[in-house]
Amino acid sequence: MTPSQVDPAPRQLRYTSVAIVLHWLLALAILGIFALGVYMADLPFSPSRLKLFNWHKWAGISILLLSVVRLLWRVTHRPPVLPAAIARAMPGWQTLAHHATHHLMYVLFFAVPLIGWAYSSAAGFPIVLFGQVALPDFVGPDKALAELIKPLHELFAWGLVALAAVHVAAALKHQWIDRDGLLLRMLPGLR
Repeated sequence: MTPSQVDPAPRQLRYTSVAIVLHWLLALAILGIFALGVYMADLPFSPSRLKLFNWHKWAGISILLLSVVRLLWRVTHRPPVLPAAIARAMPGWQTLAHHATHHLMYVLFFAVPLIGWAYSSAAGFPIVLFGQVALPDFVGPDKALAELIKPLHELFAWGLVALAAVHVAAALKHQWIDRDGLLLRMLPGLR
């Protein structure tokens, strides 16, 4: 059976529409902000660079808020159980990796923007969301702290993208190698 011939997952085994939208919206936002961060990091000082840094901060705060919504949804709406046949077929290390990857990604959904906010505050650059709403400093101005935090923001961002790549690789493995239809649980439009 080819992946396109796999029947959509039964309704009770699929994520809710809200969970699916939050998943894909957060995925696209994280990829976009990461690409922007990589692009702008080595730009020379200019008005364009300052504008991109502001956009990056706004996107980071938006991702933080979206992560709060996603976590609240996840806590109040239990995800569907892993289909029994898939759970039985997965070796123990894959089950452990599945859970560890998801938990670490959730930690990083919060850690990356919070560390970015702390860095911006410590460096003395306030965050004015969409140029309208001044956010409080996460920490007080402290150049030494800013220099300590800056590489952590980058390291954790790379870690989040690496975990996302592992997550995508596992989903594609289930779809194209195992052919068990697991990916269909999170694809939009299959109700």
